[in-house]
Amino acid sequence: MEFSVIQGDIAAQRADVLVNAAGTSLRMGSGVAGALRRGANGPINEEAMERGPVELGSVAVTDAYELDAEFVVHAAAMPHYGDGRATPGSVRDATRNALREADERGARSVVLPALGCGIAGFDLREGGRIICEEIHRFDPESLEDARLIAYSDEEYETLREVAAAVRSG
Repeated sequence: MEFSVIQGDIAAQRADVLVNAAGTSLRMGSGVAGALRRGANGPINEEAMERGPVELGSVAVTDAYELDAEFVVHAAAMPHYGDGRATPGSVRDATRNALREADERGARSVVLPALGCGIAGFDLREGGRIICEEIHRFDPESLEDARLIAYSDEEYETLREVAAAVRSG
């Protein structure tokens, strides 16, 4: 499977699946979730919340509305309880489950943000490594193109470095 790190607004991407960095309540607030909510221009937040709450590390699927995608996978790397912080396990599980869900639905392309590394407070370098390892290990049936997206220049440079290190072994 092709794997790249790109920079931009996730809501402006074209892919079969866009992945939302969600919390267990699936309420779409700010950050990646806010960008996707605004880009969808439809009741995506309400649809997501109807599917929640979900267990930490699990996923739920909604329509993509006006986003240039078939659907959105909401990957819950952040708990909406306790300290609200992502963990290595929640980042790993959310990434793996998002890839699996997209693949099982026959998607060929997926765009993922740095799950758990924004509001959820997980270290970007460590979270990026976990996400890149999961993408690198994933054995897809249909997925051909996985893109890890960064918004800021600093995030992009960090994720590119981490991806290169994971690829080189």
